[in-house]
Amino acid sequence: MSQLPPIEFVDDADSLAHYGRDWTRFWTPSPSAIAFPRSTGEVVELVQWARRTQTALVPSGGRTGLSGGAVAASGEVVVSLDRMRESLEYEPFEPSLSVQAGMPVGELQRLAAEAGWFYPVDWAAAGSSQVGGSIATNAGGIRVLRYGMTRNWVTGLTVVTGRGEVLHLNQGLVKNNTGLDLRHLMIGSEGTLAIITEATMALTAPPPEQSVLMLGFSGLDAIMPAFDCLRRALSLSAFEFFDLASTRHVSRASTRDFPLDGSCPFYAVVEFDDPDQANQDQALALFEQLLEEGHVLDGTISQSGAQATELWHWREAISEALAVHTPYKNDLSVRIGRVTGFLDELDALVGKHYPDFEVVWFGHIGDGNLHMNVLRPEQWSVEEFHRAGKLLSPRVFELVKRHGGSVSAEHGVGLLKRDDLGWSRGPRELAMMAAIKQQFDPDGILNPGKMLAANLLS
Repeated sequence: MSQLPPIEFVDDADSLAHYGRDWTRFWTPSPSAIAFPRSTGEVVELVQWARRTQTALVPSGGRTGLSGGAVAASGEVVVSLDRMRESLEYEPFEPSLSVQAGMPVGELQRLAAEAGWFYPVDWAAAGSSQVGGSIATNAGGIRVLRYGMTRNWVTGLTVVTGRGEVLHLNQGLVKNNTGLDLRHLMIGSEGTLAIITEATMALTAPPPEQSVLMLGFSGLDAIMPAFDCLRRALSLSAFEFFDLASTRHVSRASTRDFPLDGSCPFYAVVEFDDPDQANQDQALALFEQLLEEGHVLDGTISQSGAQATELWHWREAISEALAVHTPYKNDLSVRIGRVTGFLDELDALVGKHYPDFEVVWFGHIGDGNLHMNVLRPEQWSVEEFHRAGKLLSPRVFELVKRHGGSVSAEHGVGLLKRDDLGWSRGPRELAMMAAIKQQFDPDGILNPGKMLAANLLS
């Protein structure tokens, strides 16, 4: 490696293995080194060095992604933002917090709470994922129903492009109609256009006290009528569904007993505004109505914060409980009104072609997002299971396309979905995306091989 810029680098085996992968396990990490810049200026130096030496860089946050977007498997230098975690500015009148991109999302949430505000985008890995990574992947999470995706909360960005240029985008402004807003190109770009170094994140008022309903449904066709009924009468912040198989895996992993009788095919955790438990009677009346209509077979409602946390555990702990099975994940979305028909067809499709695979379903059904987890049989190697998953995917994605959906609702594209992007994006869109990549990163040094296939960039 040629003369390195004056930035902290490590290349010991443990660090290379740790920083070279994300939560996917289908690729063997093989970076050449890990760089730890501490400022935007040091990131500029690093990118300029990479341009001179034609060294590929992989931006790295908390590496909690599920699409291979932060994997370094071909000798790249990983650019870890772990040393860039400072809070830069608190603006109470907007309100907003400006932070370095390596700050964990959980720390952003904590700082917001200390100031009397709330950062609402939340998911199970918020404690370890980083602000920059959440922006680069446009993270969603469990309360998109009320608060939307990360994109809704980014009011300013500082980025270093693949040319080594610093761009200050929107600068925290609420109103700014001065042409194209390049900030939104960076959100969801997975580090392929620029490295995010600083971000200004909008905050909001803390929500009122919440209560949680857990419901057991009579069947798939009962979920959306129940969602519609509850949404009309209660102020919902989340409606998260999971299947019976999910409860069994979480129970085994946590040695806890499921709070319902465990005989329903599908369940949901429903969170709603309930200050001083003033809406409990209304929620219980709706529950009784859904029982009478046959949509719901069982349920319970939290009576305390501790009980609400326990009910949420059965949704939030699913991914961790399944990790031991190296699941082949599909993160899919369709319009909300099409969820039931889509899921019914998809379940039948997988059962027909792969009857020996266990499939676990959960997701953010209130915003049309389904997570299909195909579990690796114990006797299969990770490599042969990954190959089987790739054979299954075209059948799944054909169904997604027919329903006008997305092959990646919130996990991003990375390596896992790169070659499948054409199921959701047309040829002209892909060509324009490649042209934008060329403008921001003419040497192709930023996260090469991710999101866009090589043939689109040639």
